[in-house]
Amino acid sequence: MLWWREQVGDGLWVAFTDKAAGNLALHVGDVPASVQDRRRSLETELGMVPGSLRFMNQVHSANVGVASTGQPAPPPETEIDALVSPQADVPLAVMVADCLPVVFAGSTADGGHASAVAHAGRRGLLDGVLVNTVSELRASGVSDIRAWIGPSICGRCYEVPAHMRTASCEQLPQLYSETSWGTPALDLPAGAAGQLETLDVETRRLNGCTLEDSRLFSYRRNPQTGRFAGLVWREL
Repeated sequence: MLWWREQVGDGLWVAFTDKAAGNLALHVGDVPASVQDRRRSLETELGMVPGSLRFMNQVHSANVGVASTGQPAPPPETEIDALVSPQADVPLAVMVADCLPVVFAGSTADGGHASAVAHAGRRGLLDGVLVNTVSELRASGVSDIRAWIGPSICGRCYEVPAHMRTASCEQLPQLYSETSWGTPALDLPAGAAGQLETLDVETRRLNGCTLEDSRLFSYRRNPQTGRFAGLVWREL
């Protein structure tokens, strides 16, 4: 069910699911009741309040929302690709199937924790979704921010047209890559790690290429695929 998990604070966990947890997305043609059942099973397994895990309407934007028990949740149709929980009091999820799932944790002034998740494909990464997420965390008074970059398509597999690689690398040089068969490519994890390092965010990259590993969902391998998730939550 979990590709990887780690306790990163007092009761605070980060994790990434795999295919064993099943498809967690409602927008890929799956039976909605089955998706909801999988989400509830995941919440129960990980010690969350059933129905509390917050998902996003992801559209490859750089928009950031705020999730807190003290304020209304963004409407489900709100188009955002990152969520910040300034007190880490709302469990958060980001869904992917080749793009980067990035999970954040940080310290608050009162000795507590903050959390965030972000969905970073090529467009979102270049448009600043990670930069905006870090900015929102810091605007909330969060320090000592850490980030975990979960499994995604790797730089050896993410083939793109030469003109796209050139334009992307002009903005973020760390993206430059070639496929294992010698064609232009982009290395999204390297680009994200480089960008986060310039923001003084301690970053950990996890192993796993979605295209190469059948235990993970991959849109490039199968456009009809499901979505796995990056998670951050406080255990009950």
